[in-house]
Amino acid sequence: MFTEKDIQQIKARGNDLETVTKQVENFKRGFPFLELIDAASVGNGIIRLNEAETGKMAALYDEKLAEGIKPLKFIPASGAASRMFKALYEALDSCRASGNSDEALAQNAAARQFLANKERFAFYSSLKAKLNETESETNCSSWIDLLLNDEGLNYGALPKGLLKFHKYVKSSRTPFEEHLVEGSLYAKNNSETVTLHFTVSPEHQQGFERLLAGVKPVYEHEFGVKLEVTFSQQKPSTDTIAVDTHNEPFREKDGSLVFRPGGHGALIENLNDLDADIIFIKNIDNVVPDRLKKPTVDYKKAIAGVLLKNLDQLFFYQKELNEKHPVALDHALLAAAAGFMENTLNTKPAKNQYYTEKEELYHYLKEKYNRPLRVCGMVKNEGEPGGGPFWAKNSDGTVSLQVVESSQIDPRSVQQQTLAKHATHFNPVDLVCAVKNYKGEKYDLTKFTDPATGFISIKSKDGKELKAQELPGLWNGAMSNWNTLFVEVPIETFNPVKTVNDLLREQHL
Repeated sequence: MFTEKDIQQIKARGNDLETVTKQVENFKRGFPFLELIDAASVGNGIIRLNEAETGKMAALYDEKLAEGIKPLKFIPASGAASRMFKALYEALDSCRASGNSDEALAQNAAARQFLANKERFAFYSSLKAKLNETESETNCSSWIDLLLNDEGLNYGALPKGLLKFHKYVKSSRTPFEEHLVEGSLYAKNNSETVTLHFTVSPEHQQGFERLLAGVKPVYEHEFGVKLEVTFSQQKPSTDTIAVDTHNEPFREKDGSLVFRPGGHGALIENLNDLDADIIFIKNIDNVVPDRLKKPTVDYKKAIAGVLLKNLDQLFFYQKELNEKHPVALDHALLAAAAGFMENTLNTKPAKNQYYTEKEELYHYLKEKYNRPLRVCGMVKNEGEPGGGPFWAKNSDGTVSLQVVESSQIDPRSVQQQTLAKHATHFNPVDLVCAVKNYKGEKYDLTKFTDPATGFISIKSKDGKELKAQELPGLWNGAMSNWNTLFVEVPIETFNPVKTVNDLLREQHL
């Protein structure tokens, strides 16, 4: 399959030949669908906190901060925001094709909405200044052209993190800045240091660094903190090989192999490189202005408290199982550990698997306790796209809570699709993770993924069709073998920006 030249290319990229070979086999074999057992709901895998419990868990988190735990905020911020402007690009093409006739916008409601409300956007003053600089006519394409292209704001080529989202009395903020502020409100340690890590694209890192240099002193002064901000890029070694329609390696005109980014699941490698006691994970575009931040801050602290409360118990059993011989463990402790694993950490033994022998139960529990822990916020399903919370069967036969994407569910199975429709909640990417064991040693997070949960899509290059492969998603298959809790969080904490006109929603004005 691979020539000596191919092998040299694979090694030069930092890829592993065995892994690349398995990727080709995945194309031929396909990925199995995940078997859903039930939709998670409140009382059936999803914890609902009342007001008193929310406050208690937030207070527990604050106590642990005072005692010295080190939090970190991890924000995937890679990629251009071009999908935000799909409708505007279409309008731009129509305007140009019609000789800039305003009638070209008649069939594009999104573009009309954008132009009718342009003064309300946080970037309007910058856009208007660009219009004045170019002395353009205000025809149907001028505003859109200057927003998207490099003669203006170049927003079509920038990542979401660098776009102006929110307008304040004396300034405006990008999502990058809102994350700095948000982190200052709930992720500072007992020395008033806020540690944040952004994954960015190579071509955009310099832009983030320039922005950080300008705003860091401002926010440090305003919030009385020290900001420690680092960046990383998706590793080339996590790129996946592309194949043609016959599942043979797709090649450039010069015969070299084609590799493509492996999707956000590749970021498990970046996450694995970080050192912190707990790690918050949140998407770059899910931010709100200061006037609406309180629910986010309250529930971030609360789900961190839930994690820390259960982590103490997990560590107790972990220590017992790791430091004592099975003969020294009494049946009552093993039974309690088994109950906590099944009823709180939400991992149930394989069907018909009964551990009648003490040593069998010991080895099963030892394996399951020696895993990272995550708490995932879940919001009520109101029609937004996103993975859902389910009980699902794992490759070892156990059943546990999983965040499941629609692409992982068999579309041909009426039973599976019916279960999917019963989902009451969905995943807004609101996680807090514990990535160390009871000794304070970091887990190797790459050991807890499920490689069988990837995804294959059809793309094109140079006019030819190719098949691309994405690695298991960061909060899906890449965390498949973690201990998991789901906690309901209010819809007010979920405010993503998928199109430019989402910035006209009340939550962003």
